[in-house]
Formats: sequence, C-alpha cells, structure tokens
Amino acid sequence: MELDCQICGACCCNSNENRAEKYLDYVEVPKRSRLAGQRSLVRKLTVVNAAGERHMKLVTKDQRCIALGGELGVNVACTIYELRPPACRKVEPGSEECLRDRIERGIDSVPALGHRS
Repeated sequence: MELDCQICGACCCNSNENRAEKYLDYVEVPKRSRLAGQRSLVRKLTVVNAAGERHMKLVTKDQRCIALGGELGVNVACTIYELRPPACRKVEPGSEECLRDRIERGIDSVPALGHRS
C-alpha cells in the first residue's frame, strides 16, 4: 500500500501516547545534523529540554511539528525537508507507526497515491 505523505502529515504530530504521558520532547535534532548547522532556523524551530537536548518545537494547538506547513489530511509539506532531522528520515509510509498516526489524526481514509520519502 502506498500512501501520499503530502496529503497526510500525521507522522509529523506528537502521538496521543506521548501526550498522555506528558512527553513533550518531539524529534531530536542532533548536534551533527544538517539542521543544527543552520543557526537562524535552529533558533526559530527548536527548543532545548531540561537534559540539554535540542528538539523540534511543537505547535501547541494540535501538537504538530512547527516545520510542517499546510493542512493535515489535505495538503502538507515539510518546510525544511532537505534539512529534516535523522528521525524524520526514518518514517516509513504504511508502517505500523504511520497507520497508527493516521488513525489518531482521523486521516485513515486518505487515498493511496504514492509517497515522497
């Protein structure tokens, strides 16, 4: 099954499980990542937790990554796609995590069209 990631965006949101556990740290931005080398973007898009680790910010309203543009389930795109952190590069369309995230966000009926990886 191929899924259109540019329609969905569910994997770019903090999961219900994480939110229930009050886990607010999102995707880690390692010091050697491509994004970490972009100082202005790092200041705008990341936060540092109590342990000193840098993470992508979440938009509080719907717990989505600050770098995700567009409307979930309609038309989305990562605004830093080429610089996205390593963890974002591991997401696999159609994986168990992907399907869980789609259901959590009410996007389980999005048409299968292909994906951008």
